[in-house]
Amino acid sequence: MQGPGDWYEDAATRWLCAQGWQVVQRNFHCKLGEIDIIALDGEYLVFVEVRARSNPRFSSAAASVDRRKQRKLLRAARVFLQRNAQWRARPCRFDVLAFNPRQSMPEPAPQWIRSAFSA
Repeated sequence: MQGPGDWYEDAATRWLCAQGWQVVQRNFHCKLGEIDIIALDGEYLVFVEVRARSNPRFSSAAASVDRRKQRKLLRAARVFLQRNAQWRARPCRFDVLAFNPRQSMPEPAPQWIRSAFSA
């Protein structure tokens, strides 16, 4: 059974593919963290964090990627690269796709934050 997070990750994957990206892996897990989507954007290997907010009274979806979450993503990305040597020579970046509540949209468009943070 899919939860709301899965729906947003599916929507993010569709959006990335529509932009011409190639998804390498979804839901990479290790003991240090998890990466929602790993994809190729041209020469870049991009680690994508998907965030969503359903209630506009709380901080934006993008703002929820705080320092603690960034550190977990960095650690998980290092593990991914250690386990997958074929990607090590690529330049890497960390993007955020944030879905914020909108009215009357069948599938909300994400807010794309390219190079949201760096190592």
